[in-house]
Amino acid sequence: MAAPASTSRVLLIVFDGVQTLDVAGPGEVFANAGRAARRAVYQVSFLSAGGGERATGAGLPLRTGDLLRVRPRPEDTIVVAGGSEAAVAAAEADARLLGWLRRAGPIARRTTSVCTGAFVLAAAGLLDGRRAATHWSDCQRLAQRYPQVTVDPNAIFVTDGNVWTSAGVTTGIDMALAIVEEDLGRRVADTIAAHLVLYARRPGYQSQFSEALVAQTSGADPLGPAIAWARGNLRQADVAGLARRAGMSLRTLHRRCLALGTTPAKLIAKVRVEQARALLTASRLPVKTLAAQCGFGSAARLTRAFERELGMGPRAYRVLHAPAARGAR
Repeated sequence: MAAPASTSRVLLIVFDGVQTLDVAGPGEVFANAGRAARRAVYQVSFLSAGGGERATGAGLPLRTGDLLRVRPRPEDTIVVAGGSEAAVAAAEADARLLGWLRRAGPIARRTTSVCTGAFVLAAAGLLDGRRAATHWSDCQRLAQRYPQVTVDPNAIFVTDGNVWTSAGVTTGIDMALAIVEEDLGRRVADTIAAHLVLYARRPGYQSQFSEALVAQTSGADPLGPAIAWARGNLRQADVAGLARRAGMSLRTLHRRCLALGTTPAKLIAKVRVEQARALLTASRLPVKTLAAQCGFGSAARLTRAFERELGMGPRAYRVLHAPAARGAR
């Protein structure tokens, strides 16, 4: 895609009950682009069907313009935020909002969603025949509600043509930074990330899996730190070591993992696959070397794990997700 005009519009679409961070996170990224690029880049607008004041799920009032009075332009980036299940359901049923999105989708440079905003895009038919991401806890529901959408539960954000969808909440920031990088280059995107004091920029292919597991553990649950230990010690990590780090017996650890929909062995394997995915796309390490670093022991075991988790081998995954391949699409 060509770089945007000197000032392009970012249309952030909200509704009552919208998730605050779904709006504020991408909004701050695009608003900071001008400072990082040292020129006017994006004009950010907060819009809703009918306009007026809208309240986020946290009760924060948002003053919005009337989306229905906005004529889509080819340089626009549209961002549909997510929210509570009830709030999103109301947005899915809003004929005015869906009608505007159907008209704007073929015109705008990009149409994007954050978190459960994917449900709104799907209701408008803009995700038909496409891959999409949403919050890890809503992937199954999105796939069931909209079977014409291929839901990717193993991604922070997904790009399919000019449609971008991000996973849960803060991943909207990752997606917005990737959009800025596409428009203005990596230096600008990294400058924004540093200004926002982000610990790290996450690529779209990074799995939600570990974040989902940690999110399901309370602050007092020792499994969260045990998972973090496994991620940092993939060569040595095993079920017995995970149990020791969690301070649990093997039987208790197994029960705890079952409550999360997995087993201790599968948990460790998934964390290893997550790291291998990152290395495959960020390095040129041979698969055999990479397998050893991630604790698989052999390329054959790594390949079996990839095929089980992702439906493809590591070499096919590297071809599909390597930066050169992504830029060529």
